[in-house]
Amino acid sequence: MQADEERIRSKQSLGRLSWVLIILHGFLGIGAIIGGGGLIIDPSGNILQMPNSLLEHSPFRNFLIPGIVLLLVLGIMPIVIAISLVTQCHWKIGVKLNLYPDRHWAWTFSLYTGFALHIWIMVQVFWIQHVSVIHLVYFAWGIAIQVVTLLPGVQQRYSR
Repeated sequence: MQADEERIRSKQSLGRLSWVLIILHGFLGIGAIIGGGGLIIDPSGNILQMPNSLLEHSPFRNFLIPGIVLLLVLGIMPIVIAISLVTQCHWKIGVKLNLYPDRHWAWTFSLYTGFALHIWIMVQVFWIQHVSVIHLVYFAWGIAIQVVTLLPGVQQRYSR
């Protein structure tokens, strides 16, 4: 009886680790919305002081498509995930794309976001043929998202 009450209490309150995960997604989303929005508004990259020479080895002539991808995949999606980690709302598409049906879809999408961030950074480095500190920071951010997502307490929080 007491173990059941403790389990219910732990499910009802978001633990510190869950908040860390929510904050990681929130800040990633906010930054990517600002960056992606800036690239969409000004595809030349001037508004964000990004020279067009960064696209020299990429398939793009301007920053519009990268801006859209950044806005949607690393901006809006992490914000949706952060909100869903708090509310545990139902989303049919999220449930269908969930590779871990024993976990809430937002937990699984948290892992997906870490992978998406790693892919984004690796593609960026490949195309610009240069690694900067910001690439390392965001790559580590993706690892942090995945590590926190996989911690036992977080997994238990989002178990079905």
